[in-house]
Order: sequence, then C-alpha cells, then structure tokens
Amino acid sequence: MTSTASRPADIASSAHDRVYRGLRTRIMLGQMSPGESLTLRGIGKEFEVSMTPAREAVRRLVAEGALSMSSSGRVATPELSNERIEELAALRALIEVELASRALPRAHMALIDRLQTINGTIADVVRNRDSVGYIRTNLEFHRTLYLRAQAPAMLAMAETVWLQLGPTMRALYGRLRRSEAPQFHRLIIAALKAGDEPGLRLAVRSDVTQGLRMLTS
Repeated sequence: MTSTASRPADIASSAHDRVYRGLRTRIMLGQMSPGESLTLRGIGKEFEVSMTPAREAVRRLVAEGALSMSSSGRVATPELSNERIEELAALRALIEVELASRALPRAHMALIDRLQTINGTIADVVRNRDSVGYIRTNLEFHRTLYLRAQAPAMLAMAETVWLQLGPTMRALYGRLRRSEAPQFHRLIIAALKAGDEPGLRLAVRSDVTQGLRMLTS
C-alpha cells in the first residue's frame, strides 16, 4: 500500500517540473525575445500553479543561464554580450564537433535518411518564415545526430548551451533572412555518407558558429 504522506511533496515536485519544462522549451526554441521579462505571478497564472513551484522553476533556469535575475529580483531572458555569444559559440564548436565525431561510426543509412527528412522540413519552415519552427527543426537535426554518439553527459552540456542561446537564436534568425536550409547541413550529411570525419568536423564547426558570428559583427 502506498503511503499518502509524500503526496503533497510529489504534487509540488510535479508542478515545479511542469513549469520548468514548459519555460525551458519556450526559451530554447526562441519563443521569447532577448530581455523579455517574466513575473512569478504571471508564470503562476499561466501554468495554474502557486508561487512556490513558479519560483523553484525560475531558480533552476537562472542556475542554467536560461534566465537572469537582477539584484532587484527582476527576471528576464538574457541579453547576451558579444563576448558571451562568442564564448557560447566556441562551446558549441567544441562539444558538438566531438559529438558528431563520436556519432560517425554509428551513422547508419536510417539515420542519414532521417537527417535528410528533417532538413527537408527545415527548408519548408524557412520558406514560411517560421522562426520558432526553424529553431525547433534545426535543433532536432543536431540532436538526432548527436544521440548516436551515446554520450549523454556531453549531449546534456550541448543542450544547456542551446538553452542559453534560444532567445539570441531568434534574434539571429530575423537577421539572417534565410531563403533555404543551411548549406552546412548538406555537407554534414555528405560527410556522414562518405565516412569523412575531418569533413564532418569542419561542417559541424562551421554550421554552429557561422550564424552566431553575424551577431557579434
């Protein structure tokens, strides 16, 4: 028989996790702009929770760099300096190149076909000027490849970087004015087909850093 003593704590934990995951997804996918403010009251109302799970979710996201909190308690998505963008771009290059390299020996044709399908979806959302759809499918492309690396700790680090960059990626998308899917995705797929590790590493490095450099120029 299950004890009921822990149920209030379980409910609070579930509420906190729901708020955390909802906000985390929104931030990572660029559904919020850089510097956009949030309030605990607003979060609580939206997710239909009390202030406590809203506060805990915000604290967790602040610790991950997805939100910033001023000395006065104002909570907002971060407005990244050029130096911070360059740092995060360098992290992406280090972590994601390594993930891709580890994934290469396990890159069977089913994976390559899946990546081609996702890249086709990216082309569709680009044509529709769908910034959130672009960020979501772009991250799906990278995550699908990196899962084959079987390096969960490294992938978790990559996702933390994506989380910090989410609002900035939205701003970047507006500047890029893309009309087609990223060219480096095609180079990544070609390198996977050829088993070309140097080519794969170069294509991934170029893909994850090229756009971000535009924001610092």
